[in-house]
Amino acid sequence: MGKRKTYSGKYKLKRPEKYKGDPTKVHYRSLWERNAFRYLEKHPKVKWWNSEETVIPYICGTDKKPHRYFVDLTIRFMDGATVLVEIKPHGQTQPPKRKNLNEALTYIKNTSKWKYAKRYAENRGWRFEIWTEKTLEQLGIRTLSYKNQLSKTKVGKKVYKTAKKVIKKL
Repeated sequence: MGKRKTYSGKYKLKRPEKYKGDPTKVHYRSLWERNAFRYLEKHPKVKWWNSEETVIPYICGTDKKPHRYFVDLTIRFMDGATVLVEIKPHGQTQPPKRKNLNEALTYIKNTSKWKYAKRYAENRGWRFEIWTEKTLEQLGIRTLSYKNQLSKTKVGKKVYKTAKKVIKKL
């Protein structure tokens, strides 16, 4: 099985006044994050937001040593509510089903971070949430790449069928 392409890059703010932090250092590490950034900039109930600006110290369950957790999103709403958000694929929020050491260590590391983030948020009267592809879709945030979205449409299916025929002829 081949490696999946990771989408990351520098995000150019459309509404820098809504970003609390250094607007020149906004990076996304997945398409889901990039699309969440777009959503937050447009959302009328979001007062401000930032990405990886909230840093939480934690003790990792794998090595029992202190580390720093850079939370994906901190969002302040117009009503004063603040939410810390981690964006992860649903599969990574569940215990690994296979006996895979790397998956198990990653899961332990993530749950260690989330435990400390939850406590950090609660101590401030905030919430901590994990947004998966299901959460993003419920919020109306796209979770598929453009190529995958196109393949789900009638036009996209026709384009892919044509491309397959051309490739077979070669």
